[in-house]
Amino acid sequence: MRQLVLKNLSKTYPNNVKALDDVSIEIKSGMFGLLGPNGAGKSSLMRTIATLQEADSGSIFFDDLNVLDNTKEFRQNLGYLPQEFGVYPRITAEQLLDHIATLKGISIKNERKELVEYLLQKVNLYDKKNKNVKGFSGGMKQRIGIAQSLIGDPKVLIVDEPTAGLDPGERNRFYDLLSDVGEDVIVILSTHIVDDVRELCTQMAIMNFGQIVFSGAPDDGINSLKGRVFEKQISKSELDSYKESHQVISNKLIAGKPVIHVLNDKIPDKSFKKIEPSLEDVFFTNIQKNNQ
Repeated sequence: MRQLVLKNLSKTYPNNVKALDDVSIEIKSGMFGLLGPNGAGKSSLMRTIATLQEADSGSIFFDDLNVLDNTKEFRQNLGYLPQEFGVYPRITAEQLLDHIATLKGISIKNERKELVEYLLQKVNLYDKKNKNVKGFSGGMKQRIGIAQSLIGDPKVLIVDEPTAGLDPGERNRFYDLLSDVGEDVIVILSTHIVDDVRELCTQMAIMNFGQIVFSGAPDDGINSLKGRVFEKQISKSELDSYKESHQVISNKLIAGKPVIHVLNDKIPDKSFKKIEPSLEDVFFTNIQKNNQ
C-alpha cells in the first residue's frame, strides 16, 4: 500500500493570508476526500502537493521519496486535474491527449495513439474524439481532464473541485469514472460537496481556515455523533433564538420552513426528534467548532 505523508505544512501568501496552518495528514491508497468550504485552503494544499507552489515549512513524503526535494521524480508519479482545466481553442479531444502524452515523454507515435484511444474509451468520449474540446459541456471537459491526468499511469491522482457546476447525471458519470481508478493509486478528491465524499471515499479530512479539523473514515465521524443529533422544524422568526439557546449545527429550508439540527448529549425537549447523523452533520459540527 502506498502512502503520502504531510507533516506540519504551512504557507502564508504575501497579502498575509495564512492558506496552510501546520497541516499534517497521512493518505493511503484509495479514495481520499478533502472536504471544506470555499476559501478553506484546499486548493492551496492541492497545489502544494502537486509541487506547483512551495510551502514555507513542513514536509511531504511519498513512500520514501522526499517530494519537496525531488519534485521532478514525484511529478512522474503524479496526475493532476486542477479546479479550472483550461483547454486550447480549436483542438480536438484526440489532439489534446496526444499533445499531453508527448509532453509526458511518450515519444513513440503508435504507443501514443493506442493510449489516447484507450483513454477516450475509458472516459466515454471516443465518439467525440474529432470534436473541438472548447465546445464540450462542463462534464465532458471534466472527463477529458481526468483522461489527461491518467496519462503516464500515475500513482497519485489529484482532482480539485471536479464536480462543481455539473448536473446530477454528469456527476454520477464522474463518480463512476473516479471509482474505476486502480486500487494501488492514491486519489485525492478536493471538494466542498459532501455528497462527493459520501459516495466515493473511504478516508477523508475536513479543512477550515487552513487547518485540518477532522481526519479519519467517514463512518468514524458519523459514529462519533450517534445519539447526539436532534432535529426540529421551526418558524423563521425562531431561528435566532434557537441559535442562542442551542448548539445549532445546521439549518435548511424544507417546504419553506427551517429545519434545524442540534448537537446535544440528550434530547433538548420533547419537541425534538433524535435522528441518525449524516456526513453533513460531521462537516458542520467540525467547521462550527473551528469557527468559534
